[in-house]
Amino acid sequence: MKLRAKGLGLLLLLVLLALCSTIDVSEARRGKHWRPRSSPGSSQLKKGKGKKSSSHRQYGSNRPSPKPPVSSTPSPGAGKGNQNPYQQPSPTPDAPVSPSPSPANSSRHPSPKPPTPSCGKGHQQPSRTPLPPPASQGAVFNVVDFGAKGDGVTDDTKAFEGAWAAACKQGASTVLVPPELEFLVGPISFSGPYCKPNIVFQLEGTILAPTSARPWGSGLLQWLEFTKLNGIVIQGNGIINGRGQQWWTYSDPEDEDDDDTYNVELERMPQIKPTALRFYGSFNVLVAGITIVNSSQCHLKFDNCQGVMVHDVTISSPENSLNTDGIHLQNSKDVSIHHMNMACGDDCISIQTGCSNINIHNVNCGPGHGISIGGLGRDNTKACVSNVTVRDVNMFRTMNGVRIKTWQGGVGLVQDIRFSNIQVSEVQMPIIIDQFYCDKSTCRNQTSAVAVSGVQYENIRGTFTIKPVHFACSDSLPCSGISLTGVQLRPVQVPHYHLNNPFCWQAFGELYTPTVPPIACLQIGKPAGNNLQTYNDIC
Repeated sequence: MKLRAKGLGLLLLLVLLALCSTIDVSEARRGKHWRPRSSPGSSQLKKGKGKKSSSHRQYGSNRPSPKPPVSSTPSPGAGKGNQNPYQQPSPTPDAPVSPSPSPANSSRHPSPKPPTPSCGKGHQQPSRTPLPPPASQGAVFNVVDFGAKGDGVTDDTKAFEGAWAAACKQGASTVLVPPELEFLVGPISFSGPYCKPNIVFQLEGTILAPTSARPWGSGLLQWLEFTKLNGIVIQGNGIINGRGQQWWTYSDPEDEDDDDTYNVELERMPQIKPTALRFYGSFNVLVAGITIVNSSQCHLKFDNCQGVMVHDVTISSPENSLNTDGIHLQNSKDVSIHHMNMACGDDCISIQTGCSNINIHNVNCGPGHGISIGGLGRDNTKACVSNVTVRDVNMFRTMNGVRIKTWQGGVGLVQDIRFSNIQVSEVQMPIIIDQFYCDKSTCRNQTSAVAVSGVQYENIRGTFTIKPVHFACSDSLPCSGISLTGVQLRPVQVPHYHLNNPFCWQAFGELYTPTVPPIACLQIGKPAGNNLQTYNDIC
């Protein structure tokens, strides 16, 4: 009996164990099917993360595809009349200018406006989109309150000096140049380093340069200068007019209609021509919304500056005005230039030695000489430029497209340059590297050179009138690391121009896609015995 009872108990225990196991398996199966049905979002989220991680591993080293250039669509109803100045929010003293320092720099930029008719043939007058009138902050110093007449005849230089001195002492304040007035201002320096930071120069009216010789003395390098400042902003809907015709125009002895008095005054003008607007030794600089026209030489220059932003600015001078660069950069770092309209008699943008971390995009250029790095190494000097990106640019009837030019005999290095999404129309030579640059009839041959390495050309497309590609590199330091992707350049026959095939000399790199026309002259790979030093070693 005892054995039978034990057997019965053991049987009951086995039955209970079997029942428990069945319940657990059933619950597990139900849970397995329940999770994806009840929380699809959780499942999709996990899948999304997995794909993102995979994509990052596979493509993370590649640059993202640049956005195509924004089409130019001027806004209607533009004009002057913004009378409410505003104080710029104080940037961090040691940080670059914020990408969104004012309502003008919003997430939706207006398309760059086409250049004005004075800059070349065939351009239409753009509609100006005024900056919105934000609320006023800080003290406002109106130049009229300091005695400025604004009649375009009276010399208002002293009034501008007085308004600036008051703002300089106050700090976090605004100098207001009111609309609908024209102010004749002689050479002037708005200088620090004892100015308090974060001053806004709100330009709504027009500033005119003197057309007589006396204010210029024996010659000055700049007209309006801002030096050794921190957090300086020039913005508004106003105009800086350099009236450079005084330097460009020469009397014709056979022209009976010439004004003798005007020509006598013209002959007295100094040989040194001033830059219209120059910044020197300054940090956190913003230039937005204004128009600069007819400078006698360069329109806008930055020397030894860091943390620079220029946007929604129009620069305009005639095609035949000599040496009138649009923007000139030298020894400046962390620079952003975007949404610009530029037409001039020289380079739309010129990048000189000592520049690094330069980002240029959404620019209309033409007429002019294109966008250039250099000339570098003149008179056997050292020159270094690195980390420059030029993208989403339209060029119309310019002499050059994107160009790197260096003098023989110099030393240094140009490295990590990217030209992307450049649309050219009837440009003489769209792509140029020239290590034999010479602006005279002859230059002496020299062995040393500024090295050029790591230059990317991506999606350079459109039409040319002389030569699509010109790579003239040094025998002693050949160009290396040139890459070409999506280059499609087609000829346009223009009277008096002779079409040429691509030219390469001592140029090495890679063709990542077929090009139009074929650039068979590029030598694939690296130059033999190339012992190029690093940027830090050289510069």
